[in-house]
Amino acid sequence: MHRRFQRFFTSLKEHGRVSYAKIATASGFCDVDLLLIKVTAPDDLPLPERYVHELLKIFSISPCSFRSFSLSFTRRFRSTHCWRVALKCLLLVHRLLRSLPEDSPLRSELLWTRSARLLSLNPCHFRDASSSASEDYTSFIRAYAGLLDEALNIFSIETILSEDGEFPENLSDRLREVGKLLEILPQLQSLIDRVMDCRPIGSAARSFIIKSAMKHIIRDSFICYTTFRRDIVVLLENLFHMPHRNCISAFGIYKKAALQAQQLSEFYDWCKARDLCGPYEYPFIDRIPHIQIQALESFLNGMWQLTDQSPSSSSSTGSPSSSIARSRSSLTEDDGEFMPRGDVNLVSMQWEKFEDNALVVKSEEDEREPLIKLEDGEKAIGWEWEALLEASINLSPMNQQQTFEEAREDQSGKEKEWQLQIHNNPGSHNPFY
Repeated sequence: MHRRFQRFFTSLKEHGRVSYAKIATASGFCDVDLLLIKVTAPDDLPLPERYVHELLKIFSISPCSFRSFSLSFTRRFRSTHCWRVALKCLLLVHRLLRSLPEDSPLRSELLWTRSARLLSLNPCHFRDASSSASEDYTSFIRAYAGLLDEALNIFSIETILSEDGEFPENLSDRLREVGKLLEILPQLQSLIDRVMDCRPIGSAARSFIIKSAMKHIIRDSFICYTTFRRDIVVLLENLFHMPHRNCISAFGIYKKAALQAQQLSEFYDWCKARDLCGPYEYPFIDRIPHIQIQALESFLNGMWQLTDQSPSSSSSTGSPSSSIARSRSSLTEDDGEFMPRGDVNLVSMQWEKFEDNALVVKSEEDEREPLIKLEDGEKAIGWEWEALLEASINLSPMNQQQTFEEAREDQSGKEKEWQLQIHNNPGSHNPFY
């Protein structure tokens, strides 16, 4: 009974305000406050276009009317408990933000009312009291208010679409533009999340006026996603030219885009099933496979690990003697600050013992006997190394076997006997024999 009385009282109050506004403006008197009441009538009809054009005409004639409109909108939205009135207020602001240029004072005036705590869109404290399914309508109004609050924080959607996609060739200018993209793309992702939160449920999904509001919301999401898809490609192309911190931020954006693409695709399928927009209007959703995210993450981790190890590896290059000297000096000087004096002396004694052992091994290597030892008489003869090499080849077992086989093939009878000539000069002496 109490809820029925509350719904009746809310409807009576809203219709009384609209009737007063119509009577007041019948004589030709035009006020922004009265015009706003007439636009936001508590009925199921869509937003009247002629009132929207009339407000735009007032803004063009009197720039000071932006402040009065923002205050009237704040009073109207805060005082109502009818979801139709609240929805038309939000839809009117959405239409005006789309129609006015980016440098319009309307955005700054709305931001001023929000900073002065006269208006609260996020969180929105609206609660419906004019219908039986108040929870469904309340959740949609709050989600729509959060979307407009997010849109006030970022640049105009029309400006995004008109931006030129060409990037400068200079590396410093390119990194500056990439830095701007690192600020813009998370805002676009947040705006797309707000759009998906506006999915109506229950009785709100069957309302005609909510469907008309959803068409405006979805068409703006088309522009946001098309811009995001274009700019994320530019960000990935310049990924390896950015500093480490920016590279991690870009990877976080790309990782969130993979999850968001799946959610946005499901949201668009839900909208297509209810004929909210034409099927040809929906953009193509680029799915990012999970294996691509893992490959990019492992590649970035490996790249920065190599970058962190590069100074140490470059400092260790040089001759072995210089590296030993640096290691010895580091043991005695640098590490001496962290070790007791006795440990430093012990290390120096072990190093001297290592050097003495190295000298002993080197002297033993010098005193080793040669592999080929000649007698004194043979040294006096003075063999040439070419003659020694030729003699060793002629006396090798393989050469002997080859000579034996050639002799067997050339033998034609018992008359011929094979002979092996040891050297061209029979009287010479071969020391390798």
